[in-house]
Amino acid sequence: MLRKRPLVLSALAAGGLATGALVLAPTAAAVSPGSANEVYACGFYGGGEATLTATQNGTAATVTLTSSEITTPVGVGADSITTTLTMAKAGGGTVVFSGKRNPAMAAGSGVTVGPLSGTVSPGLSLNAHPGSVKMLVFGIPVTCTSTAAQTPGPFVFS
Repeated sequence: MLRKRPLVLSALAAGGLATGALVLAPTAAAVSPGSANEVYACGFYGGGEATLTATQNGTAATVTLTSSEITTPVGVGADSITTTLTMAKAGGGTVVFSGKRNPAMAAGSGVTVGPLSGTVSPGLSLNAHPGSVKMLVFGIPVTCTSTAAQTPGPFVFS
């Protein structure tokens, strides 16, 4: 009987640790929808539809913009475009996502920037319109403004 007691105590301790780990584990935050489309006008540099993909981890969030219609006129190296994405908050105000993250892109290829980092709060609703994307490429500023509400709707962070 003495041999069984340590096994029972070990099993109870392991179960208690597993339950404690579940209780202390952080809850996963989610943003809905995970991606949305927006149309941007970039003046002399053209414009077109872009896909915005959002992720969330607590109050930290990222947005990545990809577009086959917004193109780069020259080849650019990885992590060489400084980008600021400004999104409108429901009820007023803005939230800015920024960073210097991009893959290497050949001249004439579609643009991908991000993930761009920002801070969100639970229940925050963000729309790319009215908003803008500002990119600094080789010291040349490129500003793209949104033309309509993003589809399928605003990002809502939990």
